[in-house]
Amino acid sequence: MGEKRIEIVTESMFYTLMAFLAGECSGVEAAAFTERITGGRVHLGAATIYTILGRFESEGVIREIRREGRRRIYALTDKGRNMYEKERLRMEACLADAIKAEKRS
Repeated sequence: MGEKRIEIVTESMFYTLMAFLAGECSGVEAAAFTERITGGRVHLGAATIYTILGRFESEGVIREIRREGRRRIYALTDKGRNMYEKERLRMEACLADAIKAEKRS
């Protein structure tokens, strides 16, 4: 039985997509990017980042572009860019709804 397709983008997945949007990188670099951009609020441990990378690669969200020893370097695909943009727009709509709701209370 195959893996379930990605339907929900978690916070960890979103920041991983953001890391690849910034440029090609390895899993360690994506985790470091996430920690840096969130001021340490989001930490991606090895199991988390490599699970995400495996799913993203199998779904065609990222692709391996080269290896440097044991390090695998990935780049975002068009599918990955679309996934990032769709999730960013969804979150913006949620925030706009929250702002409207706060004004009503």
